[in-house]
Amino acid sequence: MSDPLPPLAELRRAAEVFNGFANVDTSWLRLLEAVSDQNEQSAIDLSQPAHRTILLRWLNSWGCRIRYPREGEPAPFDDGILAWWETWGATLPTVDLVDLTDTGIDTAAKAYADLAGVAVSAGRARRTLGPTAAAKALYALRPNTIMPWDAAIAATLHGARDGAAFGRHLRLGRAWAAAVIAEAGDGGAGIPALMGRPVSLAKILDEYLYVAFTMGAKGDWGTDSGEWWKNGNRG
Repeated sequence: MSDPLPPLAELRRAAEVFNGFANVDTSWLRLLEAVSDQNEQSAIDLSQPAHRTILLRWLNSWGCRIRYPREGEPAPFDDGILAWWETWGATLPTVDLVDLTDTGIDTAAKAYADLAGVAVSAGRARRTLGPTAAAKALYALRPNTIMPWDAAIAATLHGARDGAAFGRHLRLGRAWAAAVIAEAGDGGAGIPALMGRPVSLAKILDEYLYVAFTMGAKGDWGTDSGEWWKNGNRG
């Protein structure tokens, strides 16, 4: 699939829709506040039990519907996430999306695939974290680095949700980030203000895709849904 670039005008149009959602950043700000209460760096450290709980609550606030264990029950999410973190936590890239190397993308894609397979519930209804929640969790861990996705975005852009597809998603995001920064000038420093909220470029791009494709698939984005993708950069 070709990869025309979303111009700033399209990002701003999507931002106007996204900014109109009630309490759009509430759950994210709560996550940051909760993490800050645990350490001074405001970064999630999944070696800490409290941070694993914070991540679980945030994922559920984003619609992931992961069952909380009752007292005395096994906690597969907690155990699985800790094991995953011990394998991948030190190797996850920390640079901005635009600065990701191919090696960093490959690492993130492998970490994503492993994370998606983490068991989060046991018994007859055993369930794994899955592709969408894994991408959201990686974004929470690396908000400047990871451009997340959902099922509609993955299907539209990549036709799959495995690790290889997620790697393609990050490469696409890296190319978009570079183009948007070049169009904006000033090294992209003013992009969050231009969009109306202090969020990362990785999140801005994700929000565009959510509005254009996830909402668009439901008919909420009007007849222009994804039009720049079909016709190229109309900027």
